[in-house]
Amino acid sequence: MGIIKEMNNFRKGIMEEKLPFERIQREILVKKEEQGIFGKYPEERTIEELIHYGIININKSAGPTSHQVAEYVKRILKIKVSGHSGTLDPNVSGCLPVALDKATRITQFLLTAGKEYICLMHIHKDIPPSKIHKTAKEFVGKIKQLPPIKSAIKRQLREREIYYITILETQGRDVLFKIGCQAGFYIRKFCFDFGIKLGTKAHMAQLIRTKAGPFTDKDWYSLQDLKDAYEFYKQGDPSYLKKIILPIEAAVTHLPFIWISDSAIPSLTHGRSLAIPGIIKFHTQIKKDDIIAMLSLKNELVAIGSSLVSSEEIKRKDNGLAVKTQKVFMNLENKIDSFL
Repeated sequence: MGIIKEMNNFRKGIMEEKLPFERIQREILVKKEEQGIFGKYPEERTIEELIHYGIININKSAGPTSHQVAEYVKRILKIKVSGHSGTLDPNVSGCLPVALDKATRITQFLLTAGKEYICLMHIHKDIPPSKIHKTAKEFVGKIKQLPPIKSAIKRQLREREIYYITILETQGRDVLFKIGCQAGFYIRKFCFDFGIKLGTKAHMAQLIRTKAGPFTDKDWYSLQDLKDAYEFYKQGDPSYLKKIILPIEAAVTHLPFIWISDSAIPSLTHGRSLAIPGIIKFHTQIKKDDIIAMLSLKNELVAIGSSLVSSEEIKRKDNGLAVKTQKVFMNLENKIDSFL
């Protein structure tokens, strides 16, 4: 019975290794029937369109800064602008979403998404593994953290949430663990605090980011992969590059969706709020003040905004405003031909 209980606890722990948006099981509710004829499905975009309006999940290597990686991407693809989301220190590797050209404005909506890291921590004296496991559990939840001296923000106590910690392995004074946490959480400082909690000192020896919002270590590519794929593309084979460059919509899959009618798109692209009559279908479990991705019926990202009502209210009401538009992504002028 003891072994079975431990196995069940282990399985439960694995299941709980999810960021908040991954834990939400959303359904799609249809408010009314309509076929969209406006625009183009993201998967039908040409490679040229993706290069100027896509995003890449780069597996950043240790050494260069995040800004340098974004610059390398820009040079490889010969585009004017690139931008990264969620800075990684030079000696840290892992997921670094890099948005391309006209897609760079999407990065601000990735900055606040949860992150996951695998960290190698070195403890400065021998500690029983059982105490290490027990201490890790005590950190899960909302904690106060003082940013390190060398940081880009004001050094004052901030509340941050740890969603999960899993101790993967202990070997002597080295501890390998996985941690899911709120954006803006400092792992290096966490290791220091962990050591204090153990009654000793500890430091971060190595760190890899395995999740940045919807981007994970299962779909990342190196700069060399990108360079090779671009060369194949120039030689007439775009298939590999099309696997690497994702549509901008890939950067909002952690957000709840509302699909809008073709008739609602013109007003939205002028920055107006979305009214309930313009909604065709929507995700469940939307709460007031949630950040919402508004899509065309061909799954194109039209705009992002803040929800003024819950999904229950959207279902029940026929009038009123539903979403306050914050950022418009669809350029209506470029879509007129396909609309006509």
